[in-house]
Amino acid sequence: MNLTETQPVGDRRRWFALAIVMTAAFMDLVDVTIVNVAIPSIKRAEGATFSQVQWITAGYALAFAAGLITGGRLGDIHGRKRVFLIGIGGFTLASALCGFAVNPEMLVASRILQGAMAALMVPQVLSIVHATFPAHERGKVFGLFGAIVGLGAVSGPLLGALLTQWDLFGLEWRPIFLINLPVGIAGLILGSRFIAESKAPRALRLDLVGVVLVSLGLLMVIYPLTRGEELGWPLWGHVSMACAVLVLAVLVAYERRKSARDGSPLIELSLFRVKSFAAGIAVQTVFGIVLGVFFLVWTLYMQIGLGWTALRAGLTGVPFSVAVSVAAGMSVQLLVPRFGRKVLQAGALVMAAGVLLYIWESGRYGMAITSWQMALPLVVMGAGMGLIVAPLTDAVLSEVPREHSGSASGLINTVQQMGNALGLGLVSVVFFGVIGDRLTPAEVGPAYADGFRYALSWVAAVLGLIFLLMFALPKRPAQHVEGAGPDETTEPVAEKEPELVS
Repeated sequence: MNLTETQPVGDRRRWFALAIVMTAAFMDLVDVTIVNVAIPSIKRAEGATFSQVQWITAGYALAFAAGLITGGRLGDIHGRKRVFLIGIGGFTLASALCGFAVNPEMLVASRILQGAMAALMVPQVLSIVHATFPAHERGKVFGLFGAIVGLGAVSGPLLGALLTQWDLFGLEWRPIFLINLPVGIAGLILGSRFIAESKAPRALRLDLVGVVLVSLGLLMVIYPLTRGEELGWPLWGHVSMACAVLVLAVLVAYERRKSARDGSPLIELSLFRVKSFAAGIAVQTVFGIVLGVFFLVWTLYMQIGLGWTALRAGLTGVPFSVAVSVAAGMSVQLLVPRFGRKVLQAGALVMAAGVLLYIWESGRYGMAITSWQMALPLVVMGAGMGLIVAPLTDAVLSEVPREHSGSASGLINTVQQMGNALGLGLVSVVFFGVIGDRLTPAEVGPAYADGFRYALSWVAAVLGLIFLLMFALPKRPAQHVEGAGPDETTEPVAEKEPELVS
């Protein structure tokens, strides 16, 4: 059945489709963080070298970031449902290869494949939502998406700690990957039944030159950031990152010519003429830096500085996760329709207040700080993050034409990963840069606590910058303009709506 508009509002199938794509998004978010807590077990059991351990985490991030924009465009061209199913099937297969890896080399290769498959799967999530739900319902949907983001960010380390500690069937670290198999298989079966197909309304072609330039430019930035600390920040790394700017300039020039020639560029540059999209991308990038710095430094502070187990550290993060989920749901359903952009700006200030409170508590209680004493700043930070993450996605996509939703969501995820990579790179400056190289066992804890507070002071400052950048966002996302009808902000069906096939 061919449809020229979104599924009827009363159609329950789209809510099943939403559950499926959100589960896939959660699986990816968890997989990004779940491996970190199991690294000591992998190193011990498999005899992995330090470089191999780096690539178990970095290989995934590199493949994921480099392929996101391409994955979004492939969904526009070949159908978002089709590419999503290929991605989730490939991700499940790669997870099995990771779980049954016979040596570190196979694990690294499987993680790279896993990241590449995630790059096909993840951009389709927002595209399917954008194409399936009418404008007046997307706020509620993005609220759920924000809750999933918060839950996935914190539950990954907790789940990894539990699975590693339980040592199920004597498999040690392997269940952290094998747990994806039943989830992925269920998603594949149910997705083929409940997700409606959608694609761009006019024929597009894959821009292979654009793919190469995007991948090269991102790799030239992310690879030095990933390996820089390990290699002592060599000169070639700085040269590579500087030259990446030239590569991306060439990309912009080529994409302009490609758009004028056949209308099938990999990156739809016209998106950046949409003020809400351009401003939202800037905020998303800087916010990614905040999250990249905080989560890594926080983990190191608890597990190395305070000497806590991975399980205790994971449990300590539960209040943060709950606060993010609750605040994300409230922000888009209750607060944004009434207060608009002010909700996001309040989120930045609330999160900064939580960071400053965390700095104060860490200094006051020192090495004797407890999990329950961390609960208050984590709840405040989580509430602030929840107020930002869900309505920000809504604001970025609210005025994007639906035929470009795949490309737009690919860009959103790419800049998010780029921001995280930049944040991880900055950890070497704002955290390791203030910790001595040769510490006695007695000096490790206080040094890590000092580094934690210093890094968080930078996080608070960047949140202040985010507050200012948010003035460039629209005062109110398009679908929340008072007096607008449910579909008033969408393009005319005959011209702009993607074809849905079920």
